[in-house]
Amino acid sequence: MFKSGFVTIIGKANVGKSTLLNALVGEQVAIVSWRPQTTRDKIIGILNGDNYQAIFIDTPGIHKVKNELSKFMMKNVESALEGVDIVIYVINGEKNIDDNDMKLINQYAKASTPFIVVINKMDIADREKVLDMINQLKDIDGIDSIIPISAMKGKKLDLLKERIEANLKEGVQFYPEDMITDKSVRFMVSEIIREKAMKFLGEEVPYGVAVNINLFKERDDNLIDIDADIICEKKAHKPIIIGKGGSMLKKIGTCSRQDIEKLLDSKVYLNLWVRVKDDWRDSEKLLNELGYNIKDI
Repeated sequence: MFKSGFVTIIGKANVGKSTLLNALVGEQVAIVSWRPQTTRDKIIGILNGDNYQAIFIDTPGIHKVKNELSKFMMKNVESALEGVDIVIYVINGEKNIDDNDMKLINQYAKASTPFIVVINKMDIADREKVLDMINQLKDIDGIDSIIPISAMKGKKLDLLKERIEANLKEGVQFYPEDMITDKSVRFMVSEIIREKAMKFLGEEVPYGVAVNINLFKERDDNLIDIDADIICEKKAHKPIIIGKGGSMLKKIGTCSRQDIEKLLDSKVYLNLWVRVKDDWRDSEKLLNELGYNIKDI
């Protein structure tokens, strides 16, 4: 019997949801950063087991709405919970469970959808603190499993996969066996560039960074030309992203190109530009132009 289904991964910002998705799928399909709210869109990753297929939906971190982009992100969380077969709620094992966590966990546990709580970051979490978390959760009706894991180190992922498979229903294979995500190549390339920009810029440029692919052209000699804009909100951010003598932009470009070449298995000629678009996170028009599809939510 073949089993399949859709699994939504939710939780507050910066608990390791994207790291977990990448670990389960076995490839990087979602951007990973120490910054909260890194994931902006719903990212789909596909796990093909021996007799099952689990389609994971990684969602933005649950947070208060501050602008149009933030509103889009939270609508993505809500839509990702509709019609799914399993919900996985991820908690940061380094921190205590707060009232908001307990409210959400009790809410989702009451639904008829199988509900798994994952306590992540066990490689760095305090054991006593994690045991206290388990004691707080174990008497809540509706929780199928409470599984402490380390997504970064791959610990206890086999147990999590077993519980996922056990809760899937008989169904069809939705995607080919060799497919790991439904996202386009252009989207994956833009996310790689955005990840490197966030990694190297640190605190100097806040969350107002986006990436737009202007050109993606394959040559006959197994070389791909890519032109992309790194978009920031303020004029003061542009020289920071470029760096002295173009050093920061070159650093972002070099590291991005290396990962893009691995993704595409091809040589890549990458051109990066920095554009300023004031307050783009509050502009529905600009957000749609950048591929966030505000009107579709």
